[in-house]
Amino acid sequence: MTKDSLKSNSYGKPKSSKTDCPRLQKFMAEAGLCSRRKAEEWIGEGQVTVNGKVAHLGMRVNPCDDNVRVNGRQVRPRIAEKISLIMHKPRGFACTNDDPHAERIVFDLLPKQYAKQRLFCAGRLDKDSEGLLVITDDGDLAHRLTHPSSEVTKVYTLKLSRPLEPDHVPLLEKGRKVEGEFLRIDKVLPAKSNKRLPKRVEVEMGHGKKREIRRLFATFGYTVERLQRVNIGRFSIRNLSLGQVRELTQAEIDLLFA
Repeated sequence: MTKDSLKSNSYGKPKSSKTDCPRLQKFMAEAGLCSRRKAEEWIGEGQVTVNGKVAHLGMRVNPCDDNVRVNGRQVRPRIAEKISLIMHKPRGFACTNDDPHAERIVFDLLPKQYAKQRLFCAGRLDKDSEGLLVITDDGDLAHRLTHPSSEVTKVYTLKLSRPLEPDHVPLLEKGRKVEGEFLRIDKVLPAKSNKRLPKRVEVEMGHGKKREIRRLFATFGYTVERLQRVNIGRFSIRNLSLGQVRELTQAEIDLLFA
């Protein structure tokens, strides 16, 4: 069989669409089945089939479309490991990757090895806020972090434009409608340093709507001058410096839901 005939007549599928696909022996090795050299041996011995026909050394396969088997056993592509990062987001960076008008985005802070990954923020912080931010390509993790049913508590420290009036605490926790949307704070606590810094407040949220904390406090006459997310679940910002990004271990991911 000529090289041209392989391109135009290969197991019922045109090869012109597979120029970027891996060669069969590479696919088998990357699937974790064997070494590339061993794969070449099996192919040469006729033990490998693609779409029901005996394979040839050097042919290319589409891991998603082609049925590759070794002695009848199907070879499946290895599922890529999910990436989950934690960032101490600085102020002034938007949590978006699709806004052409955003001057600075959190993805600009990622190390180069993540530049080509399709990552997104799991629970955003607005441009003027800072603190813990999870960036991932794991849709299931993002859903668990952001859906109210997961009851993942986020803790924020606020600096207000004036000291918080005690009478406003139960009202903030009760909530109210703002522009047709019901907003509420789960729990309002004086910050630990409240005696020295009476404008500091700590709030807990198990849910999150766009700029919810800022919008609700504004209805009581407060401007939130600084907002920092310091905890997600039991994961704390304490060991993460401003602007730092690193991958989460599975144990740390578990802490997010603890």
